[in-house]
Amino acid sequence: MAGRSRLAREWTFLAGILRALKATTHIGRNRSRVFPHVVAELAEQHGDRLALISDRETYTYAQLNARADAYARWAHANGVRKGDVVALMMLNRPDYLAFWVGVLRVGGAVALLNTNLSGRGLAHCVSIVRPKHVVVGAECEEAYLSAQPFVTSSPAPTAWLHGGGSAGWPRVDEAAEALAGEPLPASELPELTIEDRALFIYTSGTTGLPKAANINHYRLMSISHGFCGAMGIEAEDRMYDCLPMYHTAGGVIAAGSPLLAGASVVIREKFQARRFWDDVAATECTLAQYIGELCRYLIHQPECAAEKTHKLRLVCGNGLRPDVWPLFEQRFRVPTILEWYAATEGNVALFNFDGTPGAVGRIPWYLKHKFPVKIVRCDLATGEPARGPDGFCVECAPGETGEAIGLILNDPAKPSARFEGYADPEATRRKILADAFQNGDRWFRTGDLLRQDERGYFYFVDRIGDTFRWRGENVATTEVAEVISTYPGVREVSVYGVPAPGYEGRAGMAAISPACAELDLQGLHAHIEQHLPSYARPVFLRVTGELLVTGTLKQRKVELVTEGYDPSRVTDPLYVAQPEERRFRPLDPELHAEIGARKVRL
Repeated sequence: MAGRSRLAREWTFLAGILRALKATTHIGRNRSRVFPHVVAELAEQHGDRLALISDRETYTYAQLNARADAYARWAHANGVRKGDVVALMMLNRPDYLAFWVGVLRVGGAVALLNTNLSGRGLAHCVSIVRPKHVVVGAECEEAYLSAQPFVTSSPAPTAWLHGGGSAGWPRVDEAAEALAGEPLPASELPELTIEDRALFIYTSGTTGLPKAANINHYRLMSISHGFCGAMGIEAEDRMYDCLPMYHTAGGVIAAGSPLLAGASVVIREKFQARRFWDDVAATECTLAQYIGELCRYLIHQPECAAEKTHKLRLVCGNGLRPDVWPLFEQRFRVPTILEWYAATEGNVALFNFDGTPGAVGRIPWYLKHKFPVKIVRCDLATGEPARGPDGFCVECAPGETGEAIGLILNDPAKPSARFEGYADPEATRRKILADAFQNGDRWFRTGDLLRQDERGYFYFVDRIGDTFRWRGENVATTEVAEVISTYPGVREVSVYGVPAPGYEGRAGMAAISPACAELDLQGLHAHIEQHLPSYARPVFLRVTGELLVTGTLKQRKVELVTEGYDPSRVTDPLYVAQPEERRFRPLDPELHAEIGARKVRL
């Protein structure tokens, strides 16, 4: 797409945004029509068409609706009423969607628990939403057992098992199968509106404990319908969904949006790089959802025949970095890449409909009134927006990096401007920026650093917590990582700042997972020296195996920062940059002590 004329690109962008707007404008007009109602309508319309396909179970539209009705009867029989919460911890499968649709039908809200958590971290996620029941897939039984003693909500939630297990909990799947798959009588169902709570979806928790974002029916409808329109999904399409269904991308966009068009969804338990293209080709999928580092993992895989014979017409997602974009596009011959920027709970939504490589989206002048988004200067030392002499925030000039913020409004004409907050009121408060440009205004803080070019395209730079200062300059970890990742032999890289005693700010450090047995560190040093200014060059290097990621493929840096460059805590090979010698020197305990005593200058 990159080589097309400006006029053609503008038409492509306009067509995409009009599809998305057309798909969402009706939501506010019928405030009592919510997603569970839509699923029932789709069953009437599409009946025996395949809706959800997996290795575990496959549902037609009629079967999906009937299964949701059975779970609605289970929820009602077990005291779930409007406003009550049920937590769900289960691996990807069609029954996952059927379950939460059923609970939503009786007015309950479902908290989608991260299946990678256990112990106190999982207990925190359960406790903050105070559920009446917790439904646990058999594969997650051990993880929940490790968390159960630390759950503090009172009364304690009742645990149910989905599938066979040893804990002795009642089986929710067997209970549902014993109930009629007929809808509950209208007299037993509450009146629901788009303002009622639907889901709790948790933030990734890359830098701390996850927050439970409140997703009401309005946001659920807007996300599912908006992306259906944005992707131009038709009934003949088939979506490949290998992303976790506890996350918005895998559980709402990929799993829910295609259903609205009568299309099918192929659900896989997890992403597997080695079998991705064979599976996509074999299932004849025309759409696929990506997030985080998925695309980078794929370009590091050996070539296979299926990567050229697939039927994908579009891939949709966020986090496709500029260094990976052209390689992915050229090698896998995907006609359309729909990159976007948004947060589960946020009100800043950007779409890159015209395929400009590296950009996360654009807001043309004729749509700025509908999408009130700004980039403001940020004091990285405090993590707070900078304010001018008048006490108000300062908007960034084109090319200048700052925090992206979105005006909070409850206006049907500006559907993306809402902010529903979190289960924790204090977490909600911290995300709101007040009196930014005039007294009384309220803006959502994304916590992300973006920049906008002269043409209006937005580019992701870094997370505020990841960017650090060294030698009086701001270092964006993503930009450093992009440079290092282009060096031959580097498979993955994570860049972060570490405290260095006696120095202001944080020294840059890169953890590298090599793609070869012997990484040429001499050549890497020269590559970094050529492409990065002195202040942005990593001071420390760690050569490691697989880098830790969250369930949504975002890099975890907490452990890396904590371990730092201390050989007594790190078993991986460590190195320190020696600019005068133009090389990385092995970092042993003796050299580490010399650095701490300031005998070696960084």
